[in-house]
Amino acid sequence: MSTKSIKVDVVSVEESIFSGEAKMIVLPGESGELGILPGHTPLISRIRPGQVKIVHVDGSEELVFVAGGLLEVQPYAVTVLADTAIRGADLDEAKALAAREKAEESRRNAKTKEEIAVVEAELAMLAAQAQVARHYAKSKQRHHQ
Repeated sequence: MSTKSIKVDVVSVEESIFSGEAKMIVLPGESGELGILPGHTPLISRIRPGQVKIVHVDGSEELVFVAGGLLEVQPYAVTVLADTAIRGADLDEAKALAAREKAEESRRNAKTKEEIAVVEAELAMLAAQAQVARHYAKSKQRHHQ
């Protein structure tokens, strides 16, 4: 491991999504987007639903959707512990949008504040998932032109 790279592990409850070297990682921190480079100050933070962008040492990028979780940064290692994580290549925008429609209907039928809060959290996660899927599809198109 050189000072030009950082060890990155992205894991969910179900599986390890990514493990390898990167020159940078960008993800949705609790108070905004975080960019992490080798030598970053140690940090522990919650992460919001959204896109984790891993920039490989060769400059290529990998996208992973996370539904929230925790981030631990050490100077030469980053660990993302996600509630749910899905590789960009495995995301399906149409499915996320269909699930979002169902969640919108559930919100209209929700009676209590608790039900509304649960549905709104699900809607935020599905909106972020659809956005990452759309971004991944666009980046694939750019690389194939």
